[in-house]
Amino acid sequence: MNANKQIAAAALLAALSGISAPALCENSSQLQGNVATNKKSAVKGYLQSHPKVKGATVGAGVGAAAGAVSGLVSGKGVLRGAAIGAGTGAGVGVLQTSKTLKKHPYIKDLAEGTVAGLGLGLATTKGEHKFKKVTEAAAVGGALGLGLGALKKELEK
Repeated sequence: MNANKQIAAAALLAALSGISAPALCENSSQLQGNVATNKKSAVKGYLQSHPKVKGATVGAGVGAAAGAVSGLVSGKGVLRGAAIGAGTGAGVGVLQTSKTLKKHPYIKDLAEGTVAGLGLGLATTKGEHKFKKVTEAAAVGGALGLGLGALKKELEK
């Protein structure tokens, strides 16, 4: 076995077993030194400098999970619910990071509740009278968002 294959085999064995590769190849001069980087991940740097994108991404992930569960429970389809939930979550994530809505917390709570209710209504409703049911779900979501937001603000005092 030549030296390169021996080093590759030792590195593979080390990766699988958790043993350091230099400990396996004491006589090899090619596996020396440490590797250290102080570079920040490109994705992490991008998300730190773009909070709306970060909020939309996190919201889409949470919304996809919630939408999948609601689609499963309602029997309307897991993938359909996840897709609607991802869009809804992204919308709520953008609302949460809005500078304008941070100045108007009650409007923010109302908007977040309305969007969440709309998404839940879309994910769980299909067929006849869909518009009416989705509108009702959005109205209930808005009322719940406003009520819970006001309650939270009162409890923080």
